Amino acid sequence: MDGLLAVGGERIIGKRLAGSRPVLGICVGMQILFERGVEHGVEAKGVGEWPGTVEALDAEVLPHMGWNTVAAPSDSRLFAGLDADTRFYFVHSYAVRRWTLDSELPAGHAAVTWAHHGGDFVAAVENGPLWATQFHPEKSGDAGAHILRNWVDTL
Repeated sequence: MDGLLAVGGERIIGKRLAGSRPVLGICVGMQILFERGVEHGVEAKGVGEWPGTVEALDAEVLPHMGWNTVAAPSDSRLFAGLDADTRFYFVHSYAVRRWTLDSELPAGHAAVTWAHHGGDFVAAVENGPLWATQFHPEKSGDAGAHILRNWVDTL
């Protein structure tokens, strides 16, 4: 976050979104979009596009490294055309474990995809022009290429 803030990255993201221009965050790029993060007891302010806290996963084995399935909502455009048992590559120890955006607010609807490692966590979000994945599509083979193609097709 220090590096992003030093170059005004939060303003760049905000300007893109204000103009309805798409933004795709991947892994840490997703995590910075939330209000705050807590890592090793140190709290950091996030960009604040979504409410929530990035925190350590509650799992016996960390980092969560390897292939995992996700549970995407039926209206997901990001996961359109993929089977429910499709696997994606994750490498992380931190994630958002609770989704709190009020869907009744204007622009509040978000398609939230979940995964499980020790407990449930947010694996992807589609919210207007702002989309993000906790997993790495670029490391997820054909499934990841499909995800990226779905995103590009919305541009």
